[in-house]
Amino acid sequence: MNEDHSQSPEYVPERETEEYQERYDLSLSRLSQILEEDTAAEPFQSYFRQMAAFALRLAGISRQIMDGSWRRLSLKELQEGNHALYADILPDHYEKSYANPAYAVSVFGEEMGRLLSFLYAELRSGISYAFECRPDYLTILNELLIQVYNHFEGGIPDPKSVRDIFYWYASDYCDVFLTERIEEQIYPMQSFAADVILCENLDDERYLYRFGEYITENELGTARYLKSLPWETLKKMADVYTEGYRVGFINTGKDLSKKSAVDIRYRLGFERVVKLAIENFEKMGLSPVIYRAASGVITKKGHRKVGFYGAIANKQYEYDHRQDEALFLDKRYMERKLDVLRHVYEGNERQAGQYAGPALIQTFGESPFSPEVKKEAIAYTEAQRRLSLQYDGKAGQITNQYIKGEERSFTIIAFPVPEIGEQFPEIFEEVIRINTLDAKLYETVQQKMIDALDQGSYVHVLGKGDNQTDLRIQLYRLENPEKETIFENCVADVNIPVGEIFTSPVLEGTEGVLHVSRVYLNELQYRDLKLTFQDGRITDYTCGNFENEEDNRKYVSDNVLHNHPSLPLGEFAIGTNTTAYVAGRKYRIEDKLPILIAEKTGPHFAVGDTCYSWAEDVKVYNPNGKEIVAKDNSVSILRREDVEKAYFQCHTDITIPYEELEEISVVTKEGKRTILLKNGRFALPGTEALNEPLERWNEDA
Repeated sequence: MNEDHSQSPEYVPERETEEYQERYDLSLSRLSQILEEDTAAEPFQSYFRQMAAFALRLAGISRQIMDGSWRRLSLKELQEGNHALYADILPDHYEKSYANPAYAVSVFGEEMGRLLSFLYAELRSGISYAFECRPDYLTILNELLIQVYNHFEGGIPDPKSVRDIFYWYASDYCDVFLTERIEEQIYPMQSFAADVILCENLDDERYLYRFGEYITENELGTARYLKSLPWETLKKMADVYTEGYRVGFINTGKDLSKKSAVDIRYRLGFERVVKLAIENFEKMGLSPVIYRAASGVITKKGHRKVGFYGAIANKQYEYDHRQDEALFLDKRYMERKLDVLRHVYEGNERQAGQYAGPALIQTFGESPFSPEVKKEAIAYTEAQRRLSLQYDGKAGQITNQYIKGEERSFTIIAFPVPEIGEQFPEIFEEVIRINTLDAKLYETVQQKMIDALDQGSYVHVLGKGDNQTDLRIQLYRLENPEKETIFENCVADVNIPVGEIFTSPVLEGTEGVLHVSRVYLNELQYRDLKLTFQDGRITDYTCGNFENEEDNRKYVSDNVLHNHPSLPLGEFAIGTNTTAYVAGRKYRIEDKLPILIAEKTGPHFAVGDTCYSWAEDVKVYNPNGKEIVAKDNSVSILRREDVEKAYFQCHTDITIPYEELEEISVVTKEGKRTILLKNGRFALPGTEALNEPLERWNEDA
């Protein structure tokens, strides 16, 4: 299946880096001098020595890649080197790491501590540049470190002067980093990861260390487990993933033949499946773009990972630095980024139009993470929050102008990682089964529910026991029920596995409380999450993660509302995959299931944009031929007047598990009530098959 390329030359990206070589060599010489100097006052000199040593280590790694000597290292040596690169931010060492803003502030004082903690975090983005052999990018980071160090020689500078250095670093190099970030997302020939996947010997575990990401037993264990599986099983995994992508274009009436690039995003360890998927995509006329999740302040977006990545060495570190941009974000910088974004897309308009959309392989099984709130961490001011939201909105408009929402699609599938527990192989096998359930059966059963819902005026969702959910969701009024429908019958194309029906609810009249005891969203855990709605918009929110209510509200505001003062209810759905629900209960992994699977195990509600954002005018049909007409709400429809008011650039699904449900019912305008779920069981005639996995589970238990 894999060929040994151990004797082949290193595949270093062909980019214009010669102009940087002299500057790069000079920067390394200067960094070496810093190790021997005492020209800055303590404790700053010790800090700069450590930073210089780190930068020189990256230079050494880059040389090993360039001359191929890394291939002579044993697996153990590569593991030791990988651990050493990330040791300083690992939980056991983070308490006294300069990357920890709390520690840096305790050493250097409030203002300077935040600045120097940011600098260290930014220098750590150089790890990827070292492994991708980018002397140009390493030069930029080295010169940034040297420039800041020069300000400390002979005395402690004014913090404002250091902050100014960071501002002009971000502003001056925005066109460099942001330009390449966009281009690597649309041009297959720039895919470093695809080269590794296709050229390295995947039977040799050392290939994982070629990426430069942090590698743990999750990545190694996944790669080893996939190696043990029959080729037919791997092919099955790849086929359901790529076929979902292809069918997604068909079901939405989009022309895949116009596209040439597919955006593959995944977690390291799944290279065998990705390699087979690349072969499948190539048969569709698509070449892969596989780019690394951003780590530098100019291109990253909060703590979320978009692209390929390995283990997250310390989620608290990522959370602490999620708003580092606040050091220099102002209107001028925002406009600078937007100008670069617009210019790059204009210059690459044809290739941008070839972008087909993302194909994601998600993972789950790690211990849920609830962050510590640190007052020392850099955070947006209210004015900067508004600027950040304004940038997201305008950037989304620019992107959609060149990568049109009505012409692209996506698919998402998820698999567990070894950290999920000793039953990892059994759970993995069960997830493969869940991902390949009989879509035709679900299509038929779900249509029964849609037929009942299409007659309704609103849906009532009521929690059970301690669950305080009591929500009334207003439904779109059909004008032609013979040819139109409110809910989409989701049968495992873009959203794998099968098992949900969903709609964009009418906001006006949608009101009540959404409550869930525990949920895991975008790698963050929430306990007792509670959202209050009026006319379909969030009017109040809280959770139970922290003792301080202010911290609870800020946590929800930052990570669920994404700093918006409010968000509309963009989606209401009913998950029907009771097989997935039972698997979660059987293996006691309910709190570890990703939202992709969890949303199929009960009703779920998405706050933010609708499911059809940027593609509301594209006609979509259910398998029975009826057109889905409930795609807009009173916020998204504003795109026809002022597009900035229509979109929020976020869509967060929140699921209530079956056991926390008293009832889901649909009520007609005449007041007739039809019960869909009662006490966690499907009650509508024709949907009884969905209860069979639940009954079998009860018998076994």
